[in-house]
Amino acid sequence: MKSLLKFTILDKFILKQIIEVFILGVIIFTSIIFASDTFISLIKQISAYGMSVKIAFMIILLNLPAVIVMTIPMSVLFATVMTINKMCLQSEITIMKACGISIVRISKSIFLFAAVMAIVTFVINETIVPVTMAQSKTLALYSIVQRNIPEGKRNFSIKELKDGNYLKRLFYVEKCEDKQFSNVSILDMSKDNKIQILEAKTGTSVLEGWQFDNASVYTISKEGKTLNTSWIEKTIVDFGSDIQKQLDKKNDGSEYNIVQLYPYLKTGAFDMQPKILAKYQVRFWEKIALPFTTFIFVIIGIPLAITPPRVRHNRGFLFCIGILFLYYVIRAFSFSLGYNYVILPVLAANLPNIIIGLVGLFLYWKKATKV
Repeated sequence: MKSLLKFTILDKFILKQIIEVFILGVIIFTSIIFASDTFISLIKQISAYGMSVKIAFMIILLNLPAVIVMTIPMSVLFATVMTINKMCLQSEITIMKACGISIVRISKSIFLFAAVMAIVTFVINETIVPVTMAQSKTLALYSIVQRNIPEGKRNFSIKELKDGNYLKRLFYVEKCEDKQFSNVSILDMSKDNKIQILEAKTGTSVLEGWQFDNASVYTISKEGKTLNTSWIEKTIVDFGSDIQKQLDKKNDGSEYNIVQLYPYLKTGAFDMQPKILAKYQVRFWEKIALPFTTFIFVIIGIPLAITPPRVRHNRGFLFCIGILFLYYVIRAFSFSLGYNYVILPVLAANLPNIIIGLVGLFLYWKKATKV
């Protein structure tokens, strides 16, 4: 054990290069994921729901840990392939083998680095990601609810449309100070067969929408007949229900840690749709499988990065892209099978690691035993 943890000059030399390329990989892959997925999604929310740029930037920061968790295994692969391939092109691997240093010995520091990154991935994914993802969702809802509060204005009206063209609600407010509304009248046409008119002396903003106290509500049919009149002590006009439903549909368990997801492993323990339950179960096993991906990428990355002596060009980046493409194709396919209970959730989460790992072990064994 002591010899395994003891670092020689060779280990420090390899590890220094691995860390340098790893940091570059985290920056590259994080930027790519943000540009292709998170950033585009936020732009849509800004345009569709009036989310402020400041709020959008805060949501980006809150989504950052979840993205970094995904980019750590990618960056470990990138660092492994690029470093080993560079050493091959500079004949350093050939010289080491000529001096009796095996591939297994050369790989020691890389595997130790992968072990550290696996622990870091697991810790971030279990402690930081669930909290930041939940906060990101809450902040998105809060910004949507708060977007129409005209602080300090008097005698103004606000339209809320549905399907982009049809009037859903019309608000008239005498004044708004400190997010407190005075003398509010609301024309509510959200129901298909009736119209409601709400009048309230005071109101305020809460997370669920606009809350009004001591409100009088008049219900009128489409034909103009008064159906009923009522007095309500407290009522909430919900701005965020639609986006709440959309965000809930997208929730695949990323807001929970492994302890919170464990009860969902019992099929039928919760009254929910089977597909949603399957997502939670796959997510539980994926949280366990993800840290091991760093080892899998190292196992397959090292033999692919070791090029024959006659090859004088760097093929490392192409190999890295190919491995990542294959991994995520298998991952998407196995996850879809797991979501539909075609295969067990535990197999769905681990299938990419199993397939890539077996191929990697075979290639690594061939390179390690080759004289």
